[in-house]
Amino acid sequence: MKNSLLFIAFVIIIGCSKIEPRRPINPKPSTTLFKEAIDESKKINKTEDLKIAELIKKDSTNFYIQSSSGFWYTYIYKIEEVLPTPKKGDEVLISYTISDLNDSIIYNTKDLGLKKYKIDKEDFISGLQKGIKLMKTGETITFVLPFYNAFGIIGDGKKIGINKSIKSTVTLIKITNLK
Repeated sequence: MKNSLLFIAFVIIIGCSKIEPRRPINPKPSTTLFKEAIDESKKINKTEDLKIAELIKKDSTNFYIQSSSGFWYTYIYKIEEVLPTPKKGDEVLISYTISDLNDSIIYNTKDLGLKKYKIDKEDFISGLQKGIKLMKTGETITFVLPFYNAFGIIGDGKKIGINKSIKSTVTLIKITNLK
């Protein structure tokens, strides 16, 4: 009995002691880390944008158009007549290649095969999702995609590294209206 009273008194004394909050391991506040990450991303974006600007400047044979979505494109084969372009929900059939900014092929058409893609309904390279909507059946366009419109900060896990901008030449073979 004496031992149980002693034990209860011990628990009460320890339980009533003032609790000390734990201190963070990292002394920097998370907002500072977040700001540093944003600043680093801005530097990387600027570097990639300069690389793309240099590429476009050197390519005197093609006229590049800058999209409002942050990528550049040039027509390899353009159809002048008024034809429909893909809309949300349409299914398109494309062939495409992916190369680095120095025109070294990363994935060729044989590697990738023909791609069926439902406009704005499937996950695909974000810059190409937007770019395909500019195309008419039969057109071929080369897109220059900054990494944030391509495979982003993680790459594709295979041949495309982190923060790598790419070029992709796309031919729109067919548009099927699924509505």
